[in-house]
Amino acid sequence: MQLSKRIQQITTDGSDGWEILYKSRAMIAKGQDVLELTIGEHDIRTDPKILAAMHQSALGGHTGYASVPGTPELRRAVAARVQERTGVPTSHKNVLITPGGQAGLFAAILCATDPGDGVVHLDPYYATYPTSIRAASCVPMPIKTGPENDFQPSAADLATRPEGARAFLMNSPNNPTGNVYSTETIEAVAEYVQNNDLTLISDEVYDTQIWSGAHVSPRALPNMAERTIVIGSMSKSHAMTGSRIGWVIAPEGAIENMIDLATNTTYGVAGFVQDAALFALSQGEVFEEKIAASFKRRREIALSILQGFPNIPMIAPRGGMYLMLDVRKTGLSGIEFANRLLDERSIAVMPGESFGDSAAGHIRVAMTITDDRFGDALRGLCEYAESLMHG
Repeated sequence: MQLSKRIQQITTDGSDGWEILYKSRAMIAKGQDVLELTIGEHDIRTDPKILAAMHQSALGGHTGYASVPGTPELRRAVAARVQERTGVPTSHKNVLITPGGQAGLFAAILCATDPGDGVVHLDPYYATYPTSIRAASCVPMPIKTGPENDFQPSAADLATRPEGARAFLMNSPNNPTGNVYSTETIEAVAEYVQNNDLTLISDEVYDTQIWSGAHVSPRALPNMAERTIVIGSMSKSHAMTGSRIGWVIAPEGAIENMIDLATNTTYGVAGFVQDAALFALSQGEVFEEKIAASFKRRREIALSILQGFPNIPMIAPRGGMYLMLDVRKTGLSGIEFANRLLDERSIAVMPGESFGDSAAGHIRVAMTITDDRFGDALRGLCEYAESLMHG
């Protein structure tokens, strides 16, 4: 079969950076006890009350084709949630329900660009950003940030516009760094976007997991609502990762065109899943805080443990479910360290290089196992890193 250039260029080097995950899963399948701190998957499952609502909806007959843009009830609920939390007037006409945040991201990129256009994004980045951009036949244009500035882009980082850029993709709270971009950073990005006449794609799927500071949606800044597309999801906020349900918030005209795209790609989301999401949203912020509580708790555990390992720097995460640890003093790359840690200590983490050049020599640690096992894994990781430094 003659494969298209488009499909072959998604992962340009034949790798998408997930080899450690696959390797650790293979070890677990063989019966090995691996402390897995790789992907952002809650250690709890979807709440039984949400599953009961899904079950009841399915038994009640909501198993046929659902409305492609999303059910009117869910679109209105998402719009109300966004308006209440950001202050930006939002109606159901600004909402498209998608099969997860990833589908929303891809739709947003296709909405904002034409083939060959550039998409500026901050480095470090979530691993699917450059691959999604290339899947849309566009060009990733990373702006590097550094640990010396808490991985926040400086004015100098944002000083120039790459030739051919049409969109800017950002993610706060940030995966992989755990950063929550400051108001000053968000304002600088908004100014950059406006000065260069770009569309801003704002991935806000971790907006319920804020440990320090406050989440600022760039859509809420002056003159930004008409040039911003926001990605949201039930995966992180409600532990509904496998249900595949999220949304896109955008100007009405953009949503109308993305509905056309959805008609020809996903054809919507199962009605019983949408009904479960509607029920989940009705549980309010108290429920969302309950889902987020374990990551806030493990952040404190991590801060306490890392006080005893000054040679392993960490920027304290302000949000999300991840830690970024600097292991450069071991003399190893993040990839080398992660592989050896898995082989020798049965602890699985993601190498920073999976998330861009700026994270080289770092590892991303997901705070996604029970508190006691997480503490054991983090201590074991740090002790192993110290042994390499002094070995």
